[in-house]
Amino acid sequence: MTEVTRTTVHVLRHGEVFNPAKILYGRLPDFHLSELGRQMAKAASEHVADRDITHVVSSPLERAQETAEPFAAHFKLETATDTRLIESANFFEGKNVSVGDGAFSNPRNWWVLRDPVTPSWGEPYLVIAQRMYAALQAARVAAEGHEALCVSHQLPIWTLRRYVEKKRLWHDPRKRQCGLASLTSFRFEGSKVVGIDYAEPAAALIAMSPSARTAKGA
Repeated sequence: MTEVTRTTVHVLRHGEVFNPAKILYGRLPDFHLSELGRQMAKAASEHVADRDITHVVSSPLERAQETAEPFAAHFKLETATDTRLIESANFFEGKNVSVGDGAFSNPRNWWVLRDPVTPSWGEPYLVIAQRMYAALQAARVAAEGHEALCVSHQLPIWTLRRYVEKKRLWHDPRKRQCGLASLTSFRFEGSKVVGIDYAEPAAALIAMSPSARTAKGA
């Protein structure tokens, strides 16, 4: 009987971003980790320091690339880039979306919010799920029999998890289990996901920072 190959792919949300204007930065360039965000990335890398990670890959956005740095350094790997791990597209990118005084309160934007299922304001959930799942499988293949680390963004990671768990993709954003610098780990037997684990190695750092709890973007 052929032995099944076991592989784990950890999908990491980036750390806190320096965003004093508190806009939804989405795919905009030049949004980098704050000092706290770098500490979060380091805490996450220490959490998996004794794991068998042989492949590190990141979204092309700066905050994700910077989050990958301590992992690549520790495991002595080059960070690959996969555009499928990028943040989701969003109509409100570059705008302030604070409750009460942000873009959501402007009646001219209400038409954009008409359909929460697709959603109407951004990249369709199914498109996000399919590209993220393809990136997940590519990372599995690259690290087959070992472990991989992918750095991405909150909505794509949460959408991927719901897709793998065969849950409906539209959801309440307030109920996402995907904190800053959190790890959503997919355990494979062959090409099949057989389990999902979740960890927040930077939770103590987040608790110390009000800005981390209210950070815009993902």
